[in-house]
Amino acid sequence: MEFASPKILWFLLLLIPLVAYYIYRTRQGGASVTVSTTESLGKAPKSWRYYLRHIPFVLRCAALSLIVVAIARPQSAEHYTTTTTEGIDIVLAVDISTSMLAMDFTPDRLSVAKGVAGEFIGNRTGDRIGIVAFAGESFTQSPLTTDTGSLQTMLSRLNCGIIEDGTAIGNGLATALNRLRESDCESKVVILLTDGVNNRGEISPITAAQIAKELGIKVYTIGVGRKGNAPYPLFDERGRKVDEVTMKVEIDEDILRRIAELTGGEYFRATDEQTLKAVYSQIDTLEKSRVEVEERTTLHEEFLVFVLWALAALLAEFFINRIVLKRLP
Repeated sequence: MEFASPKILWFLLLLIPLVAYYIYRTRQGGASVTVSTTESLGKAPKSWRYYLRHIPFVLRCAALSLIVVAIARPQSAEHYTTTTTEGIDIVLAVDISTSMLAMDFTPDRLSVAKGVAGEFIGNRTGDRIGIVAFAGESFTQSPLTTDTGSLQTMLSRLNCGIIEDGTAIGNGLATALNRLRESDCESKVVILLTDGVNNRGEISPITAAQIAKELGIKVYTIGVGRKGNAPYPLFDERGRKVDEVTMKVEIDEDILRRIAELTGGEYFRATDEQTLKAVYSQIDTLEKSRVEVEERTTLHEEFLVFVLWALAALLAEFFINRIVLKRLP
């Protein structure tokens, strides 16, 4: 509740001397009648009229208060907020080759990559996001959607070994571009994460990058893996880990840089979980959705309610004074 003229409410303070005068007059007594003795009057029972004698004054004060409030013009405010979001279409292209099981991340590269990407998805409200996975070939795990819950579920189901092994960076990027090709969104982005060198596929990474440039799609590339050597697990025919070996980390950073430069994106190197989180945080900052918020307030006059209640109080006072509490002339 708001008031158009709140200073009018100061007139409510006039009720204080009015109440004080009423109390003073009541103690002084009203009309008098001369009797020989008052001894019997003190023992006389008090009727219900005795207890109602102050009601008219209370009603009059209430009516005056309500009139003052009505003059101050009470208003109720109704707020409307209109949000216009210009989202970004993003496709995450994730390498799921067996090299992503390297244990230079804890517990391994793929598990950490999925966890960090899941956090990124949860922060991108209003954007459509899709998921593409690649190894020796590529496929779409999830089309573009704003359903972050289903995206995180689909992301968690990515595992090594579900498709032919290898690293087809060009094919992975091309599949991601195909998801964005028919998008009418102004901002389209691919985030490509890999830990190896392109060694499979029918499309070269540079060719795919040139297509991305023509389509106006920006590509951010991430190389995952610490520098030097990293431990890799060895599995038996039942898929159980039996040993581990140390292998050299090989990431084609030159190709990843060229892809990013051709498309207007950036290349990042993530050597542990913290740097990978920092990479996604930086991309999250670089690719912000544009949100326009329009606020509108509608005011409704509420003085009529107070006027009606004041009128009701005055009518009640008149009724009690003239009918219920009859006075001697």
